[in-house]
Amino acid sequence: MLRIRGTVGDLPVDLTLELDDGDWARLGAQLQATPVPGTAAAPVAPVKHNDDLWQNAQDLLRKAGQLSGLELLDQLEGLTGDASAGKRLLVRLRHSAQVKVASGGDTPLYSWIGD
Repeated sequence: MLRIRGTVGDLPVDLTLELDDGDWARLGAQLQATPVPGTAAAPVAPVKHNDDLWQNAQDLLRKAGQLSGLELLDQLEGLTGDASAGKRLLVRLRHSAQVKVASGGDTPLYSWIGD
């Protein structure tokens, strides 16, 4: 089963797909198919750079102790210089065992519980 949650514009999306073994096999075969002509593979960023950003994101929340999702996202975007990279770090923090995410009204509250 695969669950997709998010928004499309202002509309909330919560989609659940149930796939059997044959469906997964066909999907996997499609994903390994030859790339579409005219599209280039995304450049691979150096691992060290990603590790540094991840460490800096953790340090940011560790020092703050607790931040709202919007505040944290703003700071992560400032750290990375890129909105999408900031969002990726926010998602990674959300799923980290060292971070607790609690409902805080309009925006979740991210708290550092590691160390």
